[in-house]
Amino acid sequence: MSLDLAPDHAPSPAAATSTSTATASAGPVEEAPAPLAPGALREIVRGLAEQPEQWIHHVRLSMEERWYRRLAADQDHEVWLISWLPGQSTGFHDHGGSRGAFTVALGELEELSLGGPEQGLLIRRIPAGTVRAFGPEYVHDVRNTTAGPAVTIHAYSPPLSEMAHYDLRAGGLVRTSVEGPEQW
Repeated sequence: MSLDLAPDHAPSPAAATSTSTATASAGPVEEAPAPLAPGALREIVRGLAEQPEQWIHHVRLSMEERWYRRLAADQDHEVWLISWLPGQSTGFHDHGGSRGAFTVALGELEELSLGGPEQGLLIRRIPAGTVRAFGPEYVHDVRNTTAGPAVTIHAYSPPLSEMAHYDLRAGGLVRTSVEGPEQW
Protein backbone atom coordinates (compact mmCIF):
# COMPACT_ATOMS: atom_id res chain seq x y z
CA MET A 1 0.00 0.00 0.00
CA SER A 2 1.39 3.40 -0.88
CA LEU A 3 0.77 6.16 1.63
CA ASP A 4 -1.20 9.06 0.12
CA LEU A 5 -0.64 11.68 2.76
CA ALA A 6 -3.32 14.27 3.24
CA PRO A 7 -3.06 17.37 5.44
CA ASP A 8 -3.64 17.08 9.18
CA HIS A 9 -7.18 17.58 10.44
CA ALA A 10 -9.31 17.40 13.57
CA PRO A 11 -11.74 16.17 14.94
CA SER A 12 -13.37 13.57 12.61
CA PRO A 13 -11.46 10.83 10.77
CA ALA A 14 -13.58 11.00 7.66
CA ALA A 15 -13.10 12.25 4.15
CA ALA A 16 -14.95 11.45 0.98
CA THR A 17 -13.26 9.71 -1.88
CA SER A 18 -15.77 9.50 -4.67
CA THR A 19 -15.85 6.57 -6.99
CA SER A 20 -15.60 7.42 -10.64
CA THR A 21 -18.76 6.94 -12.65
CA ALA A 22 -19.40 8.01 -16.18
CA THR A 23 -22.65 9.52 -17.35
CA ALA A 24 -24.72 7.89 -20.07
CA SER A 25 -23.46 10.41 -22.61
CA ALA A 26 -19.83 9.84 -21.64
CA GLY A 27 -19.90 6.06 -21.92
CA PRO A 28 -20.72 3.06 -19.75
CA VAL A 29 -21.12 3.45 -16.01
CA GLU A 30 -18.21 1.98 -14.08
CA GLU A 31 -19.15 -0.24 -11.16
CA ALA A 32 -17.74 0.78 -7.81
CA PRO A 33 -15.44 -1.91 -6.44
CA ALA A 34 -16.98 -4.29 -3.93
CA PRO A 35 -16.32 -3.25 -0.31
CA LEU A 36 -13.53 -5.10 1.43
CA ALA A 37 -14.60 -7.55 4.11
CA PRO A 38 -13.93 -6.63 7.76
CA GLY A 39 -11.26 -9.37 7.86
CA ALA A 40 -9.36 -7.76 4.98
CA LEU A 41 -9.58 -4.37 6.71
CA ARG A 42 -8.32 -6.03 9.89
CA GLU A 43 -5.22 -7.23 8.02
CA ILE A 44 -4.58 -3.76 6.56
CA VAL A 45 -4.55 -2.04 9.97
CA ARG A 46 -2.62 -4.85 11.64
CA GLY A 47 0.03 -4.84 8.91
CA LEU A 48 0.46 -1.07 9.04
CA ALA A 49 0.62 -1.04 12.86
CA GLU A 50 3.49 -3.51 12.64
CA GLN A 51 5.44 -1.00 10.49
CA PRO A 52 5.63 2.12 12.69
CA GLU A 53 8.38 3.55 10.49
CA GLN A 54 5.61 4.12 7.91
CA TRP A 55 3.52 6.41 10.14
CA ILE A 56 5.04 7.31 13.54
CA HIS A 57 6.73 10.46 12.23
CA HIS A 58 3.32 11.85 11.18
CA VAL A 59 1.71 11.59 14.63
CA ARG A 60 0.77 14.88 16.27
CA LEU A 61 -0.99 15.52 19.56
CA SER A 62 -3.71 18.15 19.88
CA MET A 63 -5.02 19.39 23.22
CA GLU A 64 -8.24 20.71 21.63
CA GLU A 65 -9.44 17.68 19.67
CA ARG A 66 -8.36 14.31 18.43
CA TRP A 67 -5.78 14.73 15.67
CA TYR A 68 -6.10 12.70 12.48
CA ARG A 69 -4.51 12.24 9.08
CA ARG A 70 -5.56 10.13 6.12
CA LEU A 71 -2.64 7.92 5.19
CA ALA A 72 -4.01 6.20 2.08
CA ALA A 73 -7.04 6.28 -0.18
CA ASP A 74 -8.10 3.94 -2.97
CA GLN A 75 -11.47 3.42 -4.63
CA ASP A 76 -12.26 0.50 -2.32
CA HIS A 77 -10.82 1.69 1.03
CA GLU A 78 -9.03 4.40 2.98
CA VAL A 79 -6.70 4.38 5.99
CA TRP A 80 -6.55 6.94 8.82
CA LEU A 81 -4.04 7.64 11.60
CA ILE A 82 -5.55 9.15 14.78
CA SER A 83 -4.01 10.33 18.05
CA TRP A 84 -5.93 10.55 21.32
CA LEU A 85 -5.04 12.47 24.45
CA PRO A 86 -6.64 11.56 27.78
CA GLY A 87 -10.36 12.43 27.83
CA GLN A 88 -10.78 12.64 24.05
CA SER A 89 -13.59 10.60 22.48
CA THR A 90 -15.65 10.21 19.33
CA GLY A 91 -19.12 10.05 20.89
CA PHE A 92 -21.48 7.45 19.48
CA HIS A 93 -21.24 7.43 15.69
CA ASP A 94 -21.67 5.20 12.65
CA HIS A 95 -19.58 5.03 9.50
CA GLY A 96 -22.17 5.91 6.87
CA GLY A 97 -22.57 2.31 5.70
CA SER A 98 -18.85 1.60 5.41
CA ARG A 99 -17.23 -1.46 6.94
CA GLY A 100 -14.23 -0.82 9.13
CA ALA A 101 -11.43 -1.99 11.34
CA PHE A 102 -9.07 -0.26 13.73
CA THR A 103 -6.14 -1.18 15.89
CA VAL A 104 -4.57 0.52 18.85
CA ALA A 105 -0.95 0.94 17.80
CA LEU A 106 0.17 2.76 20.97
CA GLY A 107 -1.55 3.17 24.32
CA GLU A 108 -4.99 1.90 25.25
CA LEU A 109 -8.58 2.94 24.50
CA GLU A 110 -12.09 2.02 25.57
CA GLU A 111 -14.95 1.20 23.20
CA LEU A 112 -18.64 1.45 24.06
CA SER A 113 -21.35 -0.21 21.96
CA LEU A 114 -24.86 -1.54 22.46
CA GLY A 115 -25.16 -5.29 22.73
CA GLY A 116 -28.94 -5.54 22.42
CA PRO A 117 -31.72 -5.77 25.00
CA GLU A 118 -30.14 -8.69 26.83
CA GLN A 119 -26.62 -7.23 27.03
CA GLY A 120 -27.15 -3.47 27.27
CA LEU A 121 -24.10 -1.23 27.08
CA LEU A 122 -20.88 -3.11 26.33
CA ILE A 123 -17.57 -1.62 27.45
CA ARG A 124 -14.35 -3.07 26.03
CA ARG A 125 -10.77 -2.20 26.98
CA ILE A 126 -8.65 -2.11 23.83
CA PRO A 127 -4.94 -2.38 24.64
CA ALA A 128 -2.14 -1.90 22.11
CA GLY A 129 -2.10 -4.67 19.52
CA THR A 130 -5.85 -5.29 19.64
CA VAL A 131 -7.73 -5.12 16.35
CA ARG A 132 -11.50 -4.52 16.13
CA ALA A 133 -13.41 -5.06 12.87
CA PHE A 134 -17.06 -4.25 12.19
CA GLY A 135 -19.76 -4.27 9.56
CA PRO A 136 -21.61 -1.42 7.86
CA GLU A 137 -24.31 -0.96 10.54
CA TYR A 138 -21.96 -0.72 13.54
CA VAL A 139 -22.32 2.19 16.00
CA HIS A 140 -19.79 2.80 18.77
CA ASP A 141 -18.05 5.39 20.94
CA VAL A 142 -14.26 5.21 21.24
CA ARG A 143 -12.49 7.10 24.02
CA ASN A 144 -9.21 7.51 25.82
CA THR A 145 -9.89 6.98 29.52
CA THR A 146 -6.23 6.45 30.42
CA ALA A 147 -3.64 8.93 31.71
CA GLY A 148 -1.51 8.77 28.55
CA PRO A 149 -1.86 9.32 24.80
CA ALA A 150 -2.93 6.66 22.32
CA VAL A 151 -2.51 6.19 18.56
CA THR A 152 -4.84 4.18 16.34
CA ILE A 153 -4.94 3.12 12.70
CA HIS A 154 -8.36 2.82 10.99
CA ALA A 155 -9.44 1.43 7.60
CA TYR A 156 -12.87 1.89 5.99
CA SER A 157 -14.42 0.32 2.91
CA PRO A 158 -15.83 1.90 0.92
CA PRO A 159 -14.15 5.17 1.91
CA LEU A 160 -16.27 7.21 4.32
CA SER A 161 -18.89 9.44 2.72
CA GLU A 162 -20.77 10.47 5.87
CA MET A 163 -20.96 9.82 9.59
CA ALA A 164 -24.03 10.09 11.81
CA HIS A 165 -23.70 11.00 15.49
CA TYR A 166 -25.99 9.68 18.24
CA ASP A 167 -26.95 10.38 21.84
CA LEU A 168 -27.43 7.45 24.19
CA ARG A 169 -30.79 7.83 25.91
CA ALA A 170 -32.93 5.55 28.06
CA GLY A 171 -34.66 4.14 24.97
CA GLY A 172 -31.42 3.57 23.05
CA LEU A 173 -29.46 5.56 20.50
CA VAL A 174 -31.04 8.66 18.94
CA ARG A 175 -29.49 10.17 15.80
CA THR A 176 -28.58 13.81 16.45
CA SER A 177 -26.59 14.88 13.39
CA VAL A 178 -24.96 13.75 10.17
CA GLU A 179 -21.73 15.15 8.84
CA GLY A 180 -20.45 14.83 5.32
CA PRO A 181 -17.36 15.72 3.36
CA GLU A 182 -18.11 19.44 3.56
CA GLN A 183 -17.41 19.30 7.33
CA TRP A 184 -14.06 17.52 6.99
